[in-house]
Amino acid sequence: MKVLLINGSPHAAGCTFTALGEVASQLGKHGIETRILHIGNKPVQDCTACGACAKSGYCVFKGDSVNECIDLLKDSDGLVVGSPVYFAGPSGQITSFLDRMFFMKSGAYANKPAAAVVSCRRGGASASFDRLNKYFTIARMPVVSSQYWNSVHGNTPDEVRQDLEGVQTMRTLGDNMAWMLASIAAGRSAGVPLPVPEKRLQTNFIR
Repeated sequence: MKVLLINGSPHAAGCTFTALGEVASQLGKHGIETRILHIGNKPVQDCTACGACAKSGYCVFKGDSVNECIDLLKDSDGLVVGSPVYFAGPSGQITSFLDRMFFMKSGAYANKPAAAVVSCRRGGASASFDRLNKYFTIARMPVVSSQYWNSVHGNTPDEVRQDLEGVQTMRTLGDNMAWMLASIAAGRSAGVPLPVPEKRLQTNFIR
């Protein structure tokens, strides 16, 4: 089994990476392969809602790793997205990245367990955590929980490691992700079918 972890911080080896590393390490103890993909520190193109991806399955913008991530997630069994907290929200980079990764493509991600991880110096963690979970819940991805909301606190990686409760929350998240993946695999082996979605209905508020 494989889990893709996306580092949505402009810092490749900062606080967000430290938190994701704890999750990855714990998954490794369960024999689960992991990959941490850093989205980089360059501006990320916003989604323009052009709709071209509905036909191709890929974003028309090629200057970053969004399309690579689409393929990596299709080939993975689970997903963890990490972001720093900026102005009480996830980084602009990661939301632009995920907008393009999920818009009109999320059907391929259904039933893959997912989780969000956020890192902040002081406040805004809960709002950021909630924002990231929206991508998963609209895509029919089971959300993996921990023993607390998935956040760490600190302004440097060393400070994050001193957040003993936060680091423990990351380890528990890794354990719970591993358990959910094993449970899904056991269900599949026992012949339990995946949910069959209804034809999607859309109702505008003006009607």
